[in-house]
Amino acid sequence: MIALAAFLSIACGSTALAAAPFPVAKEKSTPRPLLIYVPSKHASPEPRDNAPLPTPQSTPQNSSPTPRPTEVAPFIYITQSGDTLPALSVRFGVKPEEIRSQTPLPKKGLLKPNTVLIIPRRVGKTTPNTRVMPDSEVVYSPSAIGFDVRAFIQQAGGYMSTYREYLTITGNTSGAQIIQMVSLNNSINPRLLIALLEYQSHSVFSYPQSETLRKYPIGFAEQSKHGLYRQVSWAVAQLSKGYYGWREGLLTTLTFRDGTKLRLAPDLNAGTVALAYLFAQLSPNFAAWQQVMNPESGFPAFYKSLFGDPWERAYAVEPLYPPQLKQPKFILPFQKGVRWYFTGGPHGAWEHEGALAALDFAPGSIHGGCEPSRQWVLAVAPGVVARSGYGVVMLDLDGDGKEQTGWDVLYLHIASRDRVPVGTHLNTGDKIGHPSCEGGIATGTHVHIARKYNGEWIAADGPVPFVMDGWVPHNGRAPYKGTLTKGDKVIKACPCGSPAQMIVRDDSAP
Repeated sequence: MIALAAFLSIACGSTALAAAPFPVAKEKSTPRPLLIYVPSKHASPEPRDNAPLPTPQSTPQNSSPTPRPTEVAPFIYITQSGDTLPALSVRFGVKPEEIRSQTPLPKKGLLKPNTVLIIPRRVGKTTPNTRVMPDSEVVYSPSAIGFDVRAFIQQAGGYMSTYREYLTITGNTSGAQIIQMVSLNNSINPRLLIALLEYQSHSVFSYPQSETLRKYPIGFAEQSKHGLYRQVSWAVAQLSKGYYGWREGLLTTLTFRDGTKLRLAPDLNAGTVALAYLFAQLSPNFAAWQQVMNPESGFPAFYKSLFGDPWERAYAVEPLYPPQLKQPKFILPFQKGVRWYFTGGPHGAWEHEGALAALDFAPGSIHGGCEPSRQWVLAVAPGVVARSGYGVVMLDLDGDGKEQTGWDVLYLHIASRDRVPVGTHLNTGDKIGHPSCEGGIATGTHVHIARKYNGEWIAADGPVPFVMDGWVPHNGRAPYKGTLTKGDKVIKACPCGSPAQMIVRDDSAP
């Protein structure tokens, strides 16, 4: 792949949305300092979000008779949608059993929103704790239904309305098509990408004022990331790392370009952290980041001027998922009695970064590689096909044909031959298509499968586990590692295709 190098082993298609009234921006462009990141050979390497963080230090014992400081008042924290005890314990730097409440708390499951928790105050200096962006404005949630990317871009009349870029899969592709495609594939709200493009380079309502901004409209000026497609793909990767890293308890600290680090306020929401993480990659230091994140004068205020109050939209659709959320009953996505192999444990739903929501399975093969397969990939549950093309099939389980609502199941690398068309109603076990290497970078024929609910990717090994035919996935030491377990049976993920990775649906399966 050349133009689609950002795809991990995944590719995509886009789908049109219903038209919506075009909001009027207060000004076409407002002078502001633009954040431009130009990496050099001397730049520090990008920090690893999942690197182990230092354990909070306890106060050292002092042999002098100096009085001990007064006990610090604990946090009084109100739970949010998606909170779990393991993630909260990481954010607040405490043990799960130190978090107290008047109501019983599940050890691994979702916590009920608006539950009052009392948490010891262990973290030191942090970022401000102002929540500036709802979760539903970051993910492609129900609040984005009816937003027409093409109509907005065309009516804005700026650089994006005339932009064209050649992509390997889609050919000569418009700016609006690129934004829609990247948003849909990554399940990131297109409003947010449009606002970022206008804020960073004035490329939606007017025209970038320099060649650098035209080449790098998001502001990440790395040679390999030139052009709109690579720029917005980079941006959604950062948003996903922030959003899901916070959700899963993997991210607690921001690192700015000058090398300074600052702990995130533990009571932020995932949507705010997504934005905070993105701008931390673009900001030279904390002061610049703080200016951009200012809710009265920075990007959040700009976003509101462009699209109205995001919290009003959030009020109608959040929480994105309830604490009693359960996955419907799923089967493994292949036929009974056929040898398949568990080749990829929990890993990114679309890009390498983000929610560890996907699993990979490959059919048995004599020659290996990307040879065509006659085996069938099946519907894991009943639903309607909401999208089909470029190696992708999206199965919508609530039947409304909209990916932004309810449960949806993503199938990647589905061959064009015999691929089920859009609008097809399927029952559990009906044929989706054949596994392949189509739709992105892949070293061998396989199917990549992931779930989302109301637009948010759901971690495979999370509070709502990705269970199929009783097999439960577990994270490994790194993405693509991990296991499937069923009773005392354990299968370790590996692309090696050895008998140890073989998995067969037996006749007793539904």
